[in-house]
Amino acid sequence: QVQLGESGGGLVQAGGSLRLSCAASGRTFSSYAMGWFRQAPGKDREFVAAISRSGISKYYADSVKGRFTISRDNAKNTVYLQMNTLKPEDTAVYYCAADSVFSTVIAGTPDYWGQGTQVTVSS
Repeated sequence: QVQLGESGGGLVQAGGSLRLSCAASGRTFSSYAMGWFRQAPGKDREFVAAISRSGISKYYADSVKGRFTISRDNAKNTVYLQMNTLKPEDTAVYYCAADSVFSTVIAGTPDYWGQGTQVTVSS
């Protein structure tokens, strides 16, 4: 079992940056691949980025590639999402997720989810 808690959301102007953090507690953090997802109002939840247990492998949605960077610090039990050049269409609730299998995170069916943090990008 792992518990996830996101932070770092907020209101930012288009073109700005935010860094989201997700702190994990429970079983060994390094046993889990981690991911970020988002859900905009009236839309389905969508995959944003994933990182393998070691941090070596990363995978991004095309919509954020080149603008967002996922990273992790296994010593701090934390995964990050650095978001640059934000656009109004990035507005959503962002969720952190975890699973022992990297491909399962990418597929959008991880076992564990956080509560989410709101990101609003104004034009």
